[in-house]
Amino acid sequence: MNLVKIFVVALSLGLDVFAVGIGVGMRGAETALKIRIGLAFATAEVVMNLVGLGLGALAGQLLGAVAGYIGFAALIGVGGYMIFEAIREAEEKVPLDMSRGWGLFIAALSISLDSLGIGFSILYIGVPLYLALGVIFVVSICATFAGLTLGRALGRRVEEGAELFSGIVLILTGIAFILAKVFQVG
Repeated sequence: MNLVKIFVVALSLGLDVFAVGIGVGMRGAETALKIRIGLAFATAEVVMNLVGLGLGALAGQLLGAVAGYIGFAALIGVGGYMIFEAIREAEEKVPLDMSRGWGLFIAALSISLDSLGIGFSILYIGVPLYLALGVIFVVSICATFAGLTLGRALGRRVEEGAELFSGIVLILTGIAFILAKVFQVG
Protein backbone atom coordinates (compact mmCIF):
# COMPACT_ATOMS: atom_id res chain seq x y z
CA MET A 1 0.00 0.00 0.00
CA ASN A 2 2.92 2.38 0.74
CA LEU A 3 4.24 2.04 -2.82
CA VAL A 4 0.81 2.90 -4.23
CA LYS A 5 0.66 6.04 -2.07
CA ILE A 6 4.18 7.03 -3.11
CA PHE A 7 3.50 6.51 -6.82
CA VAL A 8 0.24 8.49 -6.68
CA VAL A 9 2.09 11.41 -5.08
CA ALA A 10 5.06 11.11 -7.47
CA LEU A 11 2.72 10.88 -10.47
CA SER A 12 0.82 14.02 -9.51
CA LEU A 13 4.10 15.91 -9.10
CA GLY A 14 5.50 14.35 -12.28
CA LEU A 15 2.54 15.48 -14.37
CA ASP A 16 3.29 19.08 -13.47
CA VAL A 17 6.93 18.89 -14.55
CA PHE A 18 5.85 16.90 -17.63
CA ALA A 19 3.56 19.78 -18.63
CA VAL A 20 6.34 22.34 -18.22
CA GLY A 21 8.74 20.05 -20.08
CA ILE A 22 6.34 19.90 -23.00
CA GLY A 23 6.20 23.69 -23.09
CA VAL A 24 9.98 23.96 -23.30
CA GLY A 25 10.28 20.95 -25.61
CA MET A 26 7.97 22.48 -28.20
CA ARG A 27 10.91 24.65 -29.23
CA GLY A 28 13.22 21.64 -29.33
CA ALA A 29 15.84 20.78 -26.74
CA GLU A 30 19.31 19.25 -26.82
CA THR A 31 20.18 16.38 -24.48
CA ALA A 32 22.36 18.58 -22.23
CA LEU A 33 19.45 21.01 -21.79
CA LYS A 34 17.07 18.15 -20.99
CA ILE A 35 19.43 16.88 -18.31
CA ARG A 36 19.98 20.36 -16.81
CA ILE A 37 16.26 21.14 -16.64
CA GLY A 38 15.41 17.63 -15.40
CA LEU A 39 17.94 17.84 -12.56
CA ALA A 40 16.86 21.38 -11.64
CA PHE A 41 13.18 20.44 -11.53
CA ALA A 42 13.77 17.18 -9.63
CA THR A 43 16.05 18.91 -7.11
CA ALA A 44 13.47 21.66 -6.57
CA GLU A 45 10.75 19.03 -6.04
CA VAL A 46 12.78 17.22 -3.37
CA VAL A 47 13.96 20.42 -1.64
CA MET A 48 10.40 21.74 -1.43
CA ASN A 49 9.27 18.35 -0.09
CA LEU A 50 11.89 18.70 2.65
CA VAL A 51 10.80 22.28 3.44
CA GLY A 52 7.20 21.09 3.59
CA LEU A 53 8.28 18.15 5.73
CA GLY A 54 9.90 20.53 8.21
CA LEU A 55 6.80 22.70 8.30
CA GLY A 56 4.62 19.61 8.70
CA ALA A 57 6.72 18.34 11.59
CA LEU A 58 6.54 21.73 13.28
CA ALA A 59 2.78 21.87 12.72
CA GLY A 60 2.51 18.35 14.12
CA GLN A 61 4.26 19.43 17.32
CA LEU A 62 2.10 22.53 17.64
CA LEU A 63 -1.25 21.19 16.47
CA GLY A 64 -1.09 17.45 17.11
CA ALA A 65 -3.20 15.05 15.05
CA VAL A 66 -5.07 17.85 13.25
CA ALA A 67 -1.84 18.77 11.41
CA GLY A 68 -2.28 15.77 9.12
CA TYR A 69 -5.67 17.03 8.03
CA ILE A 70 -4.20 20.48 7.43
CA GLY A 71 -1.53 18.89 5.24
CA PHE A 72 -4.11 16.99 3.24
CA ALA A 73 -6.21 20.15 2.90
CA ALA A 74 -3.04 21.86 1.62
CA LEU A 75 -2.87 19.23 -1.13
CA ILE A 76 -6.43 20.02 -2.10
CA GLY A 77 -5.67 23.75 -2.06
CA VAL A 78 -2.53 23.34 -4.17
CA GLY A 79 -4.46 21.16 -6.61
CA GLY A 80 -7.15 23.82 -6.91
CA TYR A 81 -4.50 26.47 -7.46
CA MET A 82 -2.91 24.33 -10.19
CA ILE A 83 -6.26 24.02 -11.95
CA PHE A 84 -6.75 27.80 -11.67
CA GLU A 85 -3.25 28.42 -13.08
CA ALA A 86 -3.77 25.94 -15.91
CA ILE A 87 -6.93 27.76 -16.96
CA ARG A 88 -5.35 31.21 -16.54
CA GLU A 89 -2.19 30.27 -18.42
CA ALA A 90 -4.25 28.84 -21.25
CA GLU A 91 -5.67 32.32 -21.74
CA GLU A 92 -2.41 34.30 -21.52
CA LYS A 93 0.99 32.74 -22.17
CA VAL A 94 4.06 34.76 -21.24
CA PRO A 95 7.22 33.09 -22.55
CA LEU A 96 9.98 32.42 -20.01
CA ASP A 97 13.43 31.15 -20.94
CA MET A 98 13.66 28.08 -18.72
CA SER A 99 16.90 26.85 -20.23
CA ARG A 100 19.26 28.65 -17.82
CA GLY A 101 19.76 31.20 -15.07
CA TRP A 102 16.87 32.98 -13.40
CA GLY A 103 14.34 31.60 -15.85
CA LEU A 104 15.28 28.04 -14.89
CA PHE A 105 15.35 28.94 -11.18
CA ILE A 106 11.91 30.61 -11.30
CA ALA A 107 10.42 27.74 -13.32
CA ALA A 108 11.84 25.13 -10.93
CA LEU A 109 10.59 27.07 -7.91
CA SER A 110 7.12 27.63 -9.34
CA ILE A 111 6.55 24.01 -10.35
CA SER A 112 7.80 22.75 -7.00
CA LEU A 113 5.25 24.67 -4.91
CA ASP A 114 2.97 21.63 -5.06
CA SER A 115 5.82 19.69 -3.44
CA LEU A 116 5.57 22.00 -0.46
CA GLY A 117 2.05 20.70 0.17
CA ILE A 118 3.15 17.11 -0.41
CA GLY A 119 6.06 17.55 1.99
CA PHE A 120 3.76 19.02 4.61
CA SER A 121 1.51 15.98 4.46
CA ILE A 122 4.06 13.23 3.77
CA LEU A 123 4.60 12.55 7.47
CA TYR A 124 0.93 11.77 7.85
CA ILE A 125 0.43 9.32 4.97
CA GLY A 126 2.70 6.74 6.59
CA VAL A 127 5.26 6.13 3.85
CA PRO A 128 9.03 5.67 4.19
CA LEU A 129 10.44 9.19 3.73
CA TYR A 130 13.66 8.37 1.87
CA LEU A 131 11.90 5.98 -0.49
CA ALA A 132 9.24 8.61 -1.22
CA LEU A 133 11.82 11.32 -1.90
CA GLY A 134 13.86 8.98 -4.10
CA VAL A 135 10.82 7.98 -6.16
CA ILE A 136 9.73 11.64 -6.48
CA PHE A 137 13.24 12.59 -7.65
CA VAL A 138 13.40 9.83 -10.28
CA VAL A 139 9.83 10.39 -11.51
CA SER A 140 10.46 14.15 -11.77
CA ILE A 141 13.57 13.62 -13.90
CA CYS A 142 11.82 11.07 -16.12
CA ALA A 143 8.69 13.22 -16.49
CA THR A 144 10.74 16.31 -17.36
CA PHE A 145 12.84 14.39 -19.87
CA ALA A 146 9.71 12.84 -21.42
CA GLY A 147 8.02 16.24 -21.67
CA LEU A 148 11.08 17.83 -23.24
CA THR A 149 11.46 14.94 -25.67
CA LEU A 150 7.79 14.73 -26.65
CA GLY A 151 7.08 18.47 -26.49
CA ARG A 152 7.44 19.23 -30.17
CA ALA A 153 5.22 16.31 -31.15
CA LEU A 154 2.52 16.73 -28.51
CA GLY A 155 2.15 20.50 -28.54
CA ARG A 156 0.37 22.97 -26.31
CA ARG A 157 -2.90 21.03 -25.90
CA VAL A 158 -1.22 18.23 -23.96
CA GLU A 159 0.80 20.73 -21.90
CA GLU A 160 -2.34 22.48 -20.65
CA GLY A 161 -4.18 19.21 -20.14
CA ALA A 162 -1.36 17.68 -18.08
CA GLU A 163 -1.21 20.65 -15.71
CA LEU A 164 -4.98 20.58 -15.28
CA PHE A 165 -4.95 16.80 -14.74
CA SER A 166 -2.13 17.17 -12.20
CA GLY A 167 -4.26 19.58 -10.16
CA ILE A 168 -7.19 17.18 -10.26
CA VAL A 169 -4.96 14.30 -9.14
CA LEU A 170 -3.65 16.37 -6.20
CA ILE A 171 -7.18 17.23 -5.09
CA LEU A 172 -8.27 13.60 -5.32
CA THR A 173 -5.10 12.50 -3.51
CA GLY A 174 -5.78 14.93 -0.65
CA ILE A 175 -9.38 13.73 -0.37
CA ALA A 176 -8.30 10.07 -0.46
CA PHE A 177 -5.71 10.63 2.28
CA ILE A 178 -8.28 12.44 4.46
CA LEU A 179 -10.75 9.59 4.02
CA ALA A 180 -8.06 6.99 4.73
CA LYS A 181 -7.10 8.82 7.93
CA VAL A 182 -10.72 9.25 9.06
CA PHE A 183 -11.55 5.59 8.41
CA GLN A 184 -8.08 4.38 9.49
CA VAL A 185 -7.42 2.58 6.20
CA GLY A 186 -3.91 1.99 4.80
